[in-house]
Amino acid sequence: MFNAPLLFVNGRFRVRLVLALLAVAVSCWQPALADPVSGFAGSQACAGCHEQQFAAWQNSQHAHAMQHATSDTVLGDFNDARFSYADVESRFFRRDSRFFVQTDGADGALDEFEIRYTFGVDPLQQYLVEFPDGRLQALSIAWDSRPANEGGQRWFHLYPDDAVSHRDELHWTRPSQNWNHMCADCHSTGLRKGYDPKTDTFATRWAEINVGCEACHGPASNHLAWAKGDGGGARKGLTLILDERRGVSWRRSIEELTAHRDSPAQASKEQQVCAQCHARRSQIAEGYHAGKPLLDHYTPVLLEPGLYHVDGQQREEVFISGSFEQSKMHAAGVTCSNCHDPHSQALRIQGNALCSQCHSPQHFDSPRHHFHPAGSAGAQCVSCHMPQTTYMVIDPRRDHSFRIPRPDLSIAQGTPNACNACHQDKSAEWALKAIGKHYSQPAKGFQQFAKIWADAEASVPGSAAGLIALLNDPAQPALVRASSAARLQRPQAPEQWRALYAALSDPDAQVRRAALGAFAQVPAGQRGKWLAPLLTDPVRSVRSEVARLLIDAPVPEAQQPAFANALAEYEAQLQLNTDRADARSELAQLRRRQSDDAGALEHLQAALRLDPLYQAAYLELAELHRSAGRETHAAQVLREGLALRPQSALLHYSLGLSLVRQQHKTQALEHFRQAQRLAPGDPRFALALALALQAQSPHQALVVVERALVANPNEADLLWLAAAYHLEQGKTEEALTYAERLMRVTPDAPRARQLVWQVRARMAPR
Repeated sequence: MFNAPLLFVNGRFRVRLVLALLAVAVSCWQPALADPVSGFAGSQACAGCHEQQFAAWQNSQHAHAMQHATSDTVLGDFNDARFSYADVESRFFRRDSRFFVQTDGADGALDEFEIRYTFGVDPLQQYLVEFPDGRLQALSIAWDSRPANEGGQRWFHLYPDDAVSHRDELHWTRPSQNWNHMCADCHSTGLRKGYDPKTDTFATRWAEINVGCEACHGPASNHLAWAKGDGGGARKGLTLILDERRGVSWRRSIEELTAHRDSPAQASKEQQVCAQCHARRSQIAEGYHAGKPLLDHYTPVLLEPGLYHVDGQQREEVFISGSFEQSKMHAAGVTCSNCHDPHSQALRIQGNALCSQCHSPQHFDSPRHHFHPAGSAGAQCVSCHMPQTTYMVIDPRRDHSFRIPRPDLSIAQGTPNACNACHQDKSAEWALKAIGKHYSQPAKGFQQFAKIWADAEASVPGSAAGLIALLNDPAQPALVRASSAARLQRPQAPEQWRALYAALSDPDAQVRRAALGAFAQVPAGQRGKWLAPLLTDPVRSVRSEVARLLIDAPVPEAQQPAFANALAEYEAQLQLNTDRADARSELAQLRRRQSDDAGALEHLQAALRLDPLYQAAYLELAELHRSAGRETHAAQVLREGLALRPQSALLHYSLGLSLVRQQHKTQALEHFRQAQRLAPGDPRFALALALALQAQSPHQALVVVERALVANPNEADLLWLAAAYHLEQGKTEEALTYAERLMRVTPDAPRARQLVWQVRARMAPR
């Protein structure tokens, strides 16, 4: 690790440096890894000219995002404190001014580990252990740094209800808790991961241990030169000037309730800079800094099921940006720093006064609007429009999508609503009725895509039309349009293909990239023709995805050089993450599509060395053996996976298929039963179980299908099987009912029409 020297005066950072000392510090201090555009100088170099901002930053969570473990930085109780979890008693203690924990290691045995770094500060602090191979692992036992009267000043486990052992993928020694990949890029500045796949070691380095000035403003060496009069131009040597708010006024006439910008927002500089960390995303290239395109370095997630509720509310920890991008505030031109001081991270104004900057307090900050006693929790704007979800046990995060409470959606779609977040003893029906007493026609709010997305996810007939409408609506946030395109991944009708093809030339890169997924199922020749023009897309994350889709497709000769460049970018993206089993697995897929089975085998074996619990590698390795005619090898691989992950429905299902191919149908049936038991809502497992049961117990097979259709009423394969099984058993009326349901779900599918014809022919009088 590279550690920059720090100047201290009486235990505190020196705020003002004389120019001579600053010059010496800048000339002697060398960053961990120099940026190709301009070098990092460290936050201390900013203090001389930007004293006020520097002082505010020093008290921020950014400044304390990561620190060396010292008596000044460690907040937890290391005075021989003990904590019990999952039958393991861990002990926290000090020795020679160093901090240690005795806890279960990767093999489950108790061992001593030195705490090298602190991680975060409020409302919790985690601790990092460094291993000889350069890995830093985050302990899952954290310190609750809140005051004791708020429940803090205690050790607690981040997975209190899971009884995580060393065999679990969430254990602190496993890849999911690895700092080098999972955390470092956001908690330190100018980071280079430094992973060596040949030795499976890390030499991770940073320019600054925490989130410093240059994490948001870009490398500062050229700016320092400008300050000395050595040039720098209009941008003062900065890689980006964050000036979105400069000269902008928010105006509201007497009759208006909400202010508006006096000029439309022309860029999204702040959003991109903040989203490098305040977005849930994957990294595709190192070296991002302010001024570079975000999507050349990261791929932010869309509003995906599982991460977000169907109405766009946060579900899992998604880190704010995706919520804010779908909001009316973002569409109106509000930026992060309109509400937050970017240096201290504090709100610019406390309470409802923050919102009253733009929203008339006479109207909105009044019981006539919020219907709660003035000054109460229910009267706070954030209580209704920014409900919070608690992550990491004690860390509440407010939803930044700024939405109107919709208990009607809670009733229809099962989404949460702010009313019942407070009134937990009441129902959503009660909340809807309470709103109706005050508003005869309650407002629907800015986000109005919930029903369309819910219908699409449930395969409701006709739902694709709603997705197309969202995708084509320029008034929708780009993130909503992209997320709608991603839900059109099994297009059938011509109008669906036309919408997706048009989206390939959309002005927004997120929309272009989201539309690409559907083209994986297009025949290779047509895929090459349609997608090749995007090999020169201005955004790297789009180019690399196009290259992935064209690996086994013919690319026009004129675009071969562009394809080679884009493919190199895609492979570099995977190589960057070869410390991860998922990247190794994706490299294996790449090698297989390049007809290099030996290379694929090497990466899959590496994936399982890196993470023996990584399920996808077992599945892909089994498929590699199967496609080479080694079915018994495939089954053995799946059994090895099940030995470590016996609760994996997908491994049971895949092993069942392998056993069927080997004519071991009785053994296969048991694995299909296990898969369906472990994941009763997955239609694939019910389908396989029903097919396996049909020969020996047609009635039981039909029961399995009908039960699965309760959870998946529009699943085409299940509907087809239900109609066919009823027909086989002579139940023509029931067969016709299911066949007609299939026609409604897949009106253009020949098999649906043929099935209806078959049933009606059977019913016709002879």
